[in-house]
Amino acid sequence: MTGDDASDAESALLEAAGALLQACQARGLTLVTAESCTGGLVSAYLTAVPGASDVLERGFVTYSNMAKSQMLGVPVSLIATHGAVSEEVAQAMAEGALARSQADVAVAVTGVAGPDGGTADKPVGLVYVAAMKREGSPVCLRCTFGDIGRDPVRLRSVAAAFELVDAVI
Repeated sequence: MTGDDASDAESALLEAAGALLQACQARGLTLVTAESCTGGLVSAYLTAVPGASDVLERGFVTYSNMAKSQMLGVPVSLIATHGAVSEEVAQAMAEGALARSQADVAVAVTGVAGPDGGTADKPVGLVYVAAMKREGSPVCLRCTFGDIGRDPVRLRSVAAAFELVDAVI
């Protein structure tokens, strides 16, 4: 990414964060995040917008498998069976975030940002995003960004998280 591309991406994400916060606030909804490969970027973009505290209830950064289990209650057996980068784990992360917060809506992100860690089955750039409302069922999005670089994968994951939450609310 060139400097201009990064600036454009940041501006677009800040705009999307603001729009999402407004949409949640208009519906009286609060939000919790559960992040792995984004390492808190979803929450960071949301909190960059003034007034985010009216919507963002809390965020979990669960980078390790142990953290996913300890903080969100994701079963170790689920991670062992499907891998941390899977639809099943993303959904369990969203469910766990809701169970461990007072929020109305959860969004979870898990993936392989790179440059290492990819496999033939789970290549660099594969990201799962799950979102759900309390009392609802999780909706999951499988993103295949490709090996485009660590930062671009993470930024596109944030954009996908915002889009999915917007679709769920």
